[in-house]
Amino acid sequence: MKPSTMGRRDKRWRGALHCALLGGVTLAGAAHADELSDLKQRIEQLEQRQPQPPSQTPAPTTTGDALTWRGVTLYGQVDLGVTYQSHATPLNQNYGLEYFVAKNSQGARVSAAPNALSASNIGLKGDINLMPGWNAVFKLESVFLPTSGQLVDPLKAVAQNNGVPLNQQTSNGDSSRAGQLFSNAAYVGLSSGKWGTATFGRQNSLGLDGIAAYDPQGGAPAFSLVGYQGATAGGGVTESARLDSALKYRVAVGPVRVGALYQFGGSGNVPRGAWQFNLGSDIGKLSVDAVYSKVYDAIAASTLSAAQTAVLPTNSLAGTISDNTAWMLMGKYNLGAVQLYAAGSRMEFANPSNPLSAGATAQGGYLLSAVTNNAFNNHKVLTVYWAGAKWQATPKLSVTGAYYHENQNSFSGTGCNDTTLASCGGREDAFSVVGLYKFSDHWEGYAGAMVSHVAGGVASGFLHTSSVDPTIGARLRF
Repeated sequence: MKPSTMGRRDKRWRGALHCALLGGVTLAGAAHADELSDLKQRIEQLEQRQPQPPSQTPAPTTTGDALTWRGVTLYGQVDLGVTYQSHATPLNQNYGLEYFVAKNSQGARVSAAPNALSASNIGLKGDINLMPGWNAVFKLESVFLPTSGQLVDPLKAVAQNNGVPLNQQTSNGDSSRAGQLFSNAAYVGLSSGKWGTATFGRQNSLGLDGIAAYDPQGGAPAFSLVGYQGATAGGGVTESARLDSALKYRVAVGPVRVGALYQFGGSGNVPRGAWQFNLGSDIGKLSVDAVYSKVYDAIAASTLSAAQTAVLPTNSLAGTISDNTAWMLMGKYNLGAVQLYAAGSRMEFANPSNPLSAGATAQGGYLLSAVTNNAFNNHKVLTVYWAGAKWQATPKLSVTGAYYHENQNSFSGTGCNDTTLASCGGREDAFSVVGLYKFSDHWEGYAGAMVSHVAGGVASGFLHTSSVDPTIGARLRF
């Protein structure tokens, strides 16, 4: 066909479509006047569209405005704000901030607030069709501090505070992230709509997945106790919240979902083996999930004392080792504009069945030069409960409130419930409220406050026992 003939036919076709669309709007009348603008945009797109030769290569597959090409997506987010803390420690550029009251919390401080609502990250994920009904999936994700640009490495911050008095320390604490290039995720697997998804590599524990789904604050470090301290997600210790060399399987059978995770033990893995199961369902407006986990040789890393630092490698850590058994029961109820949440977890700590020796390694390959294998001659039991509600006030504005309670039994053998020993019975309570405003698909602003308080053995050795922390910030996603 000659180009001139093609052009005349194409113009006649577009003209007819133009009239049909505008005629439909006219007949719809005032009841559909709000659709006029959208239809005009469609017409303008058709007018601008140029005929393509059949041999032209199709454009790469994309999803909305996501950075996706042939099933592979580049994504990320940056979260940064400002906070006032009535009792705080100075910002450590490897750790970030201690958003809840901690043993080394000092005086009032205004500070930059990195990763208050969520971790700043950048990653690649893939969902690539291999054959009908089967896709290959993978994920590689790094986490960084926007205040320094460095990869998050809390265990480096712990080592930097070895032998430093509490009132002179910077923020530090144990973590499942320890400077690894892909500290959040590094896995590959297969997915089928019928048979489920199996993945292998470094990935979330089933407990961490559960908190992401059932914590009203979404695990926000500055506003969620279970999101900040990580122990609940890790079945007792935060280093087990993400597991290396782990095989995870999830499948849905009708309204029931099932999950299982097995971490292969052995030298170099932290912990030295774990297995977990998940069972859940959606029943009308109610969603429920239960998670059971067993973790062997779980490591809780901490700073060396001044005396230990004098004789041990300065870049090494102290470690308390345990075998942990934990369960979680979580639920949420959808009332439309309001969602209600409630959950509970019980974690039991026992001495390890296979004690570790000095020279073992924690997350990120950090050396443990001082190891304790007998901290739980009497089993420690830690229970955590939380409840809250999220109100979607407008399509752009949401308001969330949550309460968290942690209770520790007395495992000292003395029955104490005061601050004389860290093994005395004790508790921690926290309440938070956050407003989130969505400016666009990529920009969000938030403002909130969190109050935390410790008592009994949980407060043993603390410089201060409470803190009030209001925070404002913004998050950019792509």
